[in-house]
This record gives sequence, C-alpha cells and structure tokens, in this order.
Amino acid sequence: MYQKETQAIEVTVKPFYLEEQSEPEQNHYVFAYHVRIQNNGGDTVQLMNRHWQITDGFGRIQEVRGPGVVGEQPVLSPGEAFEYTSGCPLNTPSGIMVGSYEMETAEGQRFNVDVPAFSLDSPDQPVQLN
Repeated sequence: MYQKETQAIEVTVKPFYLEEQSEPEQNHYVFAYHVRIQNNGGDTVQLMNRHWQITDGFGRIQEVRGPGVVGEQPVLSPGEAFEYTSGCPLNTPSGIMVGSYEMETAEGQRFNVDVPAFSLDSPDQPVQLN
C-alpha cells in the first residue's frame, strides 16, 4: 500500500494484478488500483481533474489527463473520503504510476494533491525497482 498527504488530503493506493484479464504470451498485462482520498482538513474540496504518468518496464511514458476520476468529480467535506477502483494495461510485466489530483475549495482556490508513485508488478516476474 502506498500513501501520501498533501495539504491535508491523504491519498492511499493499493495496486493489484488482474491475472484473469492478462495475456502474458501476448505481452498484455492488466493491473487495477484501489484509491482512497481522505479529506483531513477543515475545508470542503472537490476533485476537478486527474493527471497520471504511467511508465512501463522499458521506460516508455504515457500521460493521462482528464476531468475527475471514474466519471465523477467528488466533493469531500472535512473528514469525508472517496474510494474508487480503476485499471491500467501495460505491454510489460512491470511498471510504475504516479500522478496528481487538482482540487478546488468552495472559495474557488485550486491546488494539486500528489498521488504517491506506486509499482505495478506481475507475480510471474521477479520484483524489480522501476
């Protein structure tokens, strides 16, 4: 499990390998990740945008940007959390993801919250540092 807090917003990520959706002989590896976003601060915030940087085992980088997460732009009051699960296909048995969420306060102030870098590793491959 990976965890990081930025400006009182705590992001926890737990990645896992989806063996039933993967086809290693075709260089197709599918990973999922469960994210929990917890508002530990005193202000209500809304998640407006996401940004991901996905690096495969060969060092190739793919950037993903867009509004919200899983089709939602959740509003988090103080003490509230939002959880979701999403996925990522790779052409290699390992990789790494890192990203950020753009949040907005009720007053319209925007700030970025870091998503900790997390490793994507097939259990068929020896673990290596990416």
